[in-house]
Amino acid sequence: MGADKGLYFPTIFLCSISQNLVVMKLQRTTVILLLLALGLSGFVYFAEMNRETQPQLVRETGNPKSQPEKQQIFSFQEDDIQSLIINSKNLVINLERNQKSEKPRWLLTSPQQVGANDAIAAYLLNLLVKGKSDRILSVAVDEIKDFGLAPPQARIDIQLKDKTTHTLILGQPTYNNSSLYAQLGSTENKNGKVNVLLVSKDFTNAVNRELAEWKQPAQTIQPKPLPSLPQPTPEKSE
Repeated sequence: MGADKGLYFPTIFLCSISQNLVVMKLQRTTVILLLLALGLSGFVYFAEMNRETQPQLVRETGNPKSQPEKQQIFSFQEDDIQSLIINSKNLVINLERNQKSEKPRWLLTSPQQVGANDAIAAYLLNLLVKGKSDRILSVAVDEIKDFGLAPPQARIDIQLKDKTTHTLILGQPTYNNSSLYAQLGSTENKNGKVNVLLVSKDFTNAVNRELAEWKQPAQTIQPKPLPSLPQPTPEKSE
């Protein structure tokens, strides 16, 4: 009995140590899992905070099939346009429709009065008449600077033959450089907000040009062929 009792205490002691080790191991595992959970929560929090700071248009992604149909920017036709004022960062261009039937169809009236490059003008007109908007979003007036609209990249003022006017203000590219932020005029909607559109990035190439590109290309004059000299007639032998 004494021997058995002597063996009993070491067994209890060893079991107690084993239990303590298991508890310590479980506690350490719990602490590690808790730290991982806290780290993951922090990452999600900061990711959401960063996402909230992005312009709302950038965040509107998803299945293309669920996207709304593109909307026409303007409803007028090319023949309805009488004049254009393109105000870019370094240049202001005034274009007037040529009232004569002869080419060019467009005249550059400012900063110089010369014929305009019809191909360059047609490129811009096609974007204005056929261009569509991927999305339209109402934003607060003080938020338009986040879209590069205050100050803008460029401004296009359009006057139609019936004297009505339209304005397209171009902002910065979207985060993936697939479109441009734009604004129709500077008026607020019924909710006191401004409509921001997504339009083709081709507008950047259409308005940011050097003055020489807007001018009618110089025509190369082909030299007239020289008149042919009379050939000598052979003399008849006697």
